[in-house]
Amino acid sequence: MPLPDDQPHTRTRLPVGEQASGQPTSRQPRPLRTLLTVLVVVTLLVVAISIANNARTGSPTSGSAGAGHSAGAVPPTGAATAPSGDQPVTASSNGVGTGYPHTDQGAQSAAANYAVALGGADMFQAAGRGRILDTIADPAALGALRGVLDQAATPAVLAGLGLDAQGKAPVDLTFVSRTTPVGTKTDAFSSDTAKVEVWCAGMTGMAGQNTTRPVTASWFTFTITLHWTGADWKVSDLSRQSGPVPLPADQQASTSDQITGAVQQFGGFRYAR
Repeated sequence: MPLPDDQPHTRTRLPVGEQASGQPTSRQPRPLRTLLTVLVVVTLLVVAISIANNARTGSPTSGSAGAGHSAGAVPPTGAATAPSGDQPVTASSNGVGTGYPHTDQGAQSAAANYAVALGGADMFQAAGRGRILDTIADPAALGALRGVLDQAATPAVLAGLGLDAQGKAPVDLTFVSRTTPVGTKTDAFSSDTAKVEVWCAGMTGMAGQNTTRPVTASWFTFTITLHWTGADWKVSDLSRQSGPVPLPADQQASTSDQITGAVQQFGGFRYAR
């Protein structure tokens, strides 16, 4: 504990010769000993955590059989949100993966890949939109989905994006619309119905030298209801909400040429839960 400033101070001055030959009055720091002490403490902590984890994942004993059933919601473990690594599909139609497993993970994989298609540039042209909906929509809901999405792609909306009434970009510009799933979660699941949320990052805009609508990034969540029909998961309803939005990074925006080159050179992925 430090002394207050009003305490007397005493200092002893030794002759120069004695200071050189005598032992120092205070102990010198020993960094090696300090480092070894820290390493020992860290090692002990790691061992203790490992033992605790093994005890939790092992078979419960008679004295602790009810310990895992405490009241309140249990937060998901890392395994619950980590990718499964299972191959989602081996077939595709109109560039969209099809033939998903009849499981919860299969429904999530289908929703993620359908979100990519729904957020792509082809959705802004009637022909491309029709091909995508024919591939991913439940036949019983196809007419309703087509009507809603056709109404959303009005000439006014397309003009606001820099597109003509047919959804085409000017000759010297490239229209960009890409969606990247960040994660999925199941809200409800049964043998023939699944409701899946897909958190996405997206970018939309015009790339090119003379663009007045540069490509911008956004975050949104698709809520996709799927129906098991024709031996596959198909979309029967969907909605989109803004966010969750992370804090933007302090990065300089790329030039129009760099964005155009990236869009033309970097391909997309097929997603698996």
